[in-house]
Amino acid sequence: MRNKNNKHLGIEVDPELHYKLRFISKYYGRSANGHILYLIRQSIKEFEAQEGAIKFPADESK
Repeated sequence: MRNKNNKHLGIEVDPELHYKLRFISKYYGRSANGHILYLIRQSIKEFEAQEGAIKFPADESK
């Protein structure tokens, strides 16, 4: 069930990129959405390790 507090992010990708994303996702036992979230989290983790933590402002949760 979708969490109404979460933000929705829609993206367009070409068919080849979409196929390859689904292929890799399946290989790792994830949905495409789950794999995208994994990649985003990894990117943020790497950024924060190099540049420092990103503070989440309280008013952004709306």
